[in-house]
Amino acid sequence: MDEELAQILDAIGPRLRALRHDRGLTLEVLAAETGISVSTLSRLESGGRRPTLDLLIPLARAHRVALDQLVAAPATGDPRVHLAPLRKAEGSVLVPLTQYPGRVQVFKHVLAPREPRLVTHEGYEWLYVLAGELRLILGEHEHTLHPGEVAEFDTSEPHWFGPAGTTAAEILHLFGPRGDQAVVRTGRKAGPRPES
Repeated sequence: MDEELAQILDAIGPRLRALRHDRGLTLEVLAAETGISVSTLSRLESGGRRPTLDLLIPLARAHRVALDQLVAAPATGDPRVHLAPLRKAEGSVLVPLTQYPGRVQVFKHVLAPREPRLVTHEGYEWLYVLAGELRLILGEHEHTLHPGEVAEFDTSEPHWFGPAGTTAAEILHLFGPRGDQAVVRTGRKAGPRPES
C-alpha cells in the first residue's frame, strides 16, 4: 500500500468520530441506525479496523454525507463549490451555503444539544427541519418542529432554537439581515391529484 493511500485510510476513523460527535450520537444509536456492531464502529473510529465499502456506505447514509466526504477524495471541479464547515464550541456545525454580504444568507446547521438562551437582533429567519426534532422558543411560546416543517419569525422577538431532545437536529437556516421576508409566488393547496 502506498503512503498516500495509507494516509487517506488513516484519516477516515477520526472523520467518522467527528461526524458522530457533531450529530450528538452514541455508538449504540449509530449501531442501531446502520446495523454495524458497536465494537466494529469503535474499531473503525480508532483505526483498529480498515474501512471497507460495505461499512462506509451505511455510515455515509446515516450521517447524510456523500461517500467522498468520508474518504476525503481529492477535490475536483470548481473550487467555489467546496463548502467549509464551521465548528462551534458547543458541538454544533454551521455550513455556509451562500456568501452574499448584506443579502439573505443560507446555512445548513447541525445543532448539538445545549441550554436555551434567548437572543434578539435585527433581521428575519426561516428554519426548515431536515432531520431530528427542533425546539423553537419565540417569546413566551414554544414549538416543536419535525422534518419537513418550517418556521419563520422576526428576530427582534426574543428567540432560541436547538434540538428538542438529546440528539442533534439538522436544519436549513436562512437569515435576512435587513428583515427581508419571503415572497410566496405560488400557493397551490395540496389535494388529490387529478386522475389520468
